[in-house]
Amino acid sequence: MRSIYNLGVRFYGFCIFVASFFNDKANKWRVGRKDIFKKLKDAFKDSPAPIAWFHCASMGEFEQGRPVIEAFKTKFPSYKILLTFFSPSGYEVQKNYKEADYVFYLPLDTPNGAKQFIKIVNPTIAIFVKYEFWHNYLNALKNKGIPTFLISAKFREDQYFFKSMGIWFRESLRFYNKLFVQDENSKVLLKKFGINNVIACGDTRFDRVIYIMEQPYSNTVIEQFKNNELLWICGSTWKEDEKIIFPIFKKLLATGQKIKLLLVPHDVSEERISTLKNKYPSTVLYSQSEKENIGSANIMIVDKMGILSYLYRYADIAYIGGGFGKGIHNLTEAAVYGIPVLFGPNHQKFNEADELIKRSGGFSITSSPELESAVTKLFSDPTYRKKCGAAAASYILSGRGATEKIISEIAEIINRG
Repeated sequence: MRSIYNLGVRFYGFCIFVASFFNDKANKWRVGRKDIFKKLKDAFKDSPAPIAWFHCASMGEFEQGRPVIEAFKTKFPSYKILLTFFSPSGYEVQKNYKEADYVFYLPLDTPNGAKQFIKIVNPTIAIFVKYEFWHNYLNALKNKGIPTFLISAKFREDQYFFKSMGIWFRESLRFYNKLFVQDENSKVLLKKFGINNVIACGDTRFDRVIYIMEQPYSNTVIEQFKNNELLWICGSTWKEDEKIIFPIFKKLLATGQKIKLLLVPHDVSEERISTLKNKYPSTVLYSQSEKENIGSANIMIVDKMGILSYLYRYADIAYIGGGFGKGIHNLTEAAVYGIPVLFGPNHQKFNEADELIKRSGGFSITSSPELESAVTKLFSDPTYRKKCGAAAASYILSGRGATEKIISEIAEIINRG
């Protein structure tokens, strides 16, 4: 199985190489790893400080790892922080992240590559976020006796670890000193398969979104655009989401409802934004907004990354994209502001979706008529809207504390030497 895995990793790398000649994301993946070991050697050749290595697949995992990175840095100021990403969508946004001393792409998980990486970096501790199970890296860390942790993980019975052919993959989970999981169900499932080095402590994203919510923030562009009217923010949207959002918004305007739409697409590339602007010419772009054109616009498209989690504070209700595709994006960063959240049907992998639905703070939408009905009711009934929003915020606030538990456990191991 190890040979098949290694062959699969190399084949994946070859496919990315081929795709890089006609796909921008694949090209960034390839170019970012060019001469990676030379870059690492240059960066770490004069680094006597202990290294804490944090690895995230992409941007979503980074947001889960970020509270732990920052808490770790406060708790252990003598450590240098190495942050690695697998995907360009994480690296390109956070390559200048000020809390990390080093930010790199993770080299491909080949046996020699993993050994070389560990030898050069020589981490004192390694922390992987959520769904990162690179066998050769984990094996190299284990052989070197480097304490290794997985945080904010969630396990389900349909994952390959728990299939009849998943025994070899399941062994990778034993390489971790501790697995910090989001819920008791994950812990029980792992225990069923003899994996007992598990602590259920919640989701660190809750700590992150609570922190953001508590920060003072103002945005004059959004304030002028909203202009004391109701605001519907649709965040991290895909084409499938937008197909139903825009017609419903037009219907709401036709009824005389005083309402504005703030659209924040998942993809803010020039091409994507240009397509949206051409399709809906009455919109204004966030980057091009001026006092003169904001007041007359009912729709604003945010063509800037990294501010969505702050903008939700201006919303009266939120729609979170992705649920008509591979899966919903982050619900917690909207719900924390005490607003109802709506999302598509593909949410089965997300605890927070189920919990928000149970508490009437969130609503799963399977069709355009369902979305229209839900949005109409929420906007037309302020008491109902506020009640749903309060339920959403209450749930998020009750999940505070995962970061503190993780740091406490890690500190015990570090202090034991």
